[in-house]
Amino acid sequence: MRNIIFMCLVAFAGWASAAPQAPPDIQLRTATSAMTTGIMQNKNLQENSMEKIVELAESTILPMFNFRHMTRLAMARSWRIASPAQQDALVIEFRTLLVRTYSATLTSYRDQTIEYKTLRMAPDEITVTVKSVLKQPGTANMSIDYDMEKTALGWKVYDIKISDISLITTYRLPFEQAIREGGVDGLIKSLATKNLRADSWLKSRESGAGSFLFVYSVISGLSGSRR
Repeated sequence: MRNIIFMCLVAFAGWASAAPQAPPDIQLRTATSAMTTGIMQNKNLQENSMEKIVELAESTILPMFNFRHMTRLAMARSWRIASPAQQDALVIEFRTLLVRTYSATLTSYRDQTIEYKTLRMAPDEITVTVKSVLKQPGTANMSIDYDMEKTALGWKVYDIKISDISLITTYRLPFEQAIREGGVDGLIKSLATKNLRADSWLKSRESGAGSFLFVYSVISGLSGSRR
């Protein structure tokens, strides 16, 4: 599971090195090659160096997502009841949650490969799905699809589907539960608390199983958010 999550996220890192006008599938393929090569050449990034991992994520992955769109999709109808200030706070906390996930998974990379299918798109298309296949020794191949949109700042990812399961959709139920129990402010507080705990927790753990457990919790949709 951790390898699936890692390859799904690692494809975004180093995207800045891809040509801005390149088709989205080419950008992802270029990013994957650049990032995996960098990780394999720098052993410190595979060990207990969470501060450097977070710095790497801040400088590479964050500009590649449309976090506001992702947060709005995860919130679904509840997005409309949030004030502008609450919406901004939600985007910040959701952004933090995802970068913590990414930072944890970077310590787990070994020998996975990901292959992208050729993307056929019309010149005027503004939304596409880039399809790929994750290959891992000794396990069945997994499909990973990236929903992307063309914005004023270029192509941005707003959802990821692993074997047809949406990353964003997994957050909707726990988000709804938190809002029912404490309103929008309750969800913001829940995310902020989880992020603070995760930050401290990750810094105190080495790579490996510990990182995997944290990532699994996040991808499962804020499990334990009601506790």
